[in-house]
Amino acid sequence: MDSIHRVRQRNRLGDPLDCYRCPIATLRLSAKLEMMSLKPKMSDQLKIINVAGARPNLPKIAPLLREMRCHPEIESVLVHTGQHYDEKLSDIFFKEMCIPAPSVNLGVGSASQAAQTAEILRRIEPVLLEQRPALVLVVGDVNSTFATALAATKLGIPVAHVEAGLRSFDRSMPEEINRVLTDAISDYLFVTEEGAIENLVREGRPPSSIYFVGNVMIDSLRHFLPLAEKSRIGHELGLFEKSWRPFAVLTLHRPSNVDSIEHLDRLLSAIDAIAVQVPVIFPVHPRTWQRVTQSGTEHHRNLRFIPPVGYLDFLCLLNKASLVLTDSGGIQEETTALGVPCLTLRENTERPVTISEGTNLLVGADFEKIVTSARNVLAGKRKVGRIPPFWDGKAAQRIVEILLRLVPRRKGMASNASTQIGLGTSDALKHDSGSRSTAKKGVGKPSQLRKETARKSHL
Repeated sequence: MDSIHRVRQRNRLGDPLDCYRCPIATLRLSAKLEMMSLKPKMSDQLKIINVAGARPNLPKIAPLLREMRCHPEIESVLVHTGQHYDEKLSDIFFKEMCIPAPSVNLGVGSASQAAQTAEILRRIEPVLLEQRPALVLVVGDVNSTFATALAATKLGIPVAHVEAGLRSFDRSMPEEINRVLTDAISDYLFVTEEGAIENLVREGRPPSSIYFVGNVMIDSLRHFLPLAEKSRIGHELGLFEKSWRPFAVLTLHRPSNVDSIEHLDRLLSAIDAIAVQVPVIFPVHPRTWQRVTQSGTEHHRNLRFIPPVGYLDFLCLLNKASLVLTDSGGIQEETTALGVPCLTLRENTERPVTISEGTNLLVGADFEKIVTSARNVLAGKRKVGRIPPFWDGKAAQRIVEILLRLVPRRKGMASNASTQIGLGTSDALKHDSGSRSTAKKGVGKPSQLRKETARKSHL
């Protein structure tokens, strides 16, 4: 039986296709299993509950799940809160990114900020009590991120926050509140850029809990880009015949941009002026579509309104676009990684590295600035950026390596939650001699091998 079949036979912790689809992961897992004479005992396993709730979480959680399933000593459990339940906003991402079906789906659905956060808290607690994980891992900055972190912290379960430390310094954004509060109660803080380290230290987080590991969003981008390049979306939209024609991509979903019909209309009027020069493809978020239909699409005849598309189709559009206009944080990062010019339709960003080192430019909602900046890009006067450090597709490997090394295994959790409050990771590490030898003072970094690999990578 060949090595692939051996992997399929022995990997009992997840879908074997995930490792089959990734040749590097297959080799790593196969080598690991060949060296093991016995399967890990249940008591030796590291049980991690991974939580996702909205579409932006899925490209971040996918590489982490894929990496965890390549380590038999990890028992990985996926919980989906159901914060986004539209097929185009969630289900298609699961299918395209080979994310296994969640072990638990809370089915929370849409609601106000407070109601949704409260409902996630109410529904996640019994799951945590039943599963008794050694760690809860959350990603991003949505309501599911903070609500889950809060529930776990109150039960004394250590929390890892992936994409920690990002700050827009705009407390009117619900996501900013979620970021600050999640970081305040998390035990392991995994950051994507150096500015995030400064933010966390300034807020009083211990440097020993901070790890500069890179960007899991870019892990997904690099992993799936070869598949995305085979997408037929260009043919379907008339953007590709023998070659790609110039075009722009637009996304809008922030409440500050779409809740006011007048404000949205002004933004779209500026985009209309750009669409006279090149097609502007606008995959419309359901929240935005409600406002657009209220104001009337006939006012913006030059825009190409299309329904939301899947991850692979959208990645293909981003990669081939001459210009991207967005209010999304994740797209600012993806365009920087792809080297595609990006105009951010906001007054601030929580991802400043995309401006200081990447291809991103803040233009706000100013008509003249939007149009002038777009025309400059289309005329070839584009900003030249570079890919930030550790955005090399290996962030998930670094994160899992750190968790395996530092997170104590839990043999059980008291049913009385009140007895567990305050028992954080730092306390556990003090009494764990194995972990004490690996913990280092100062900001946590990848191992020397990982750092050398990152430096040698062609970013």
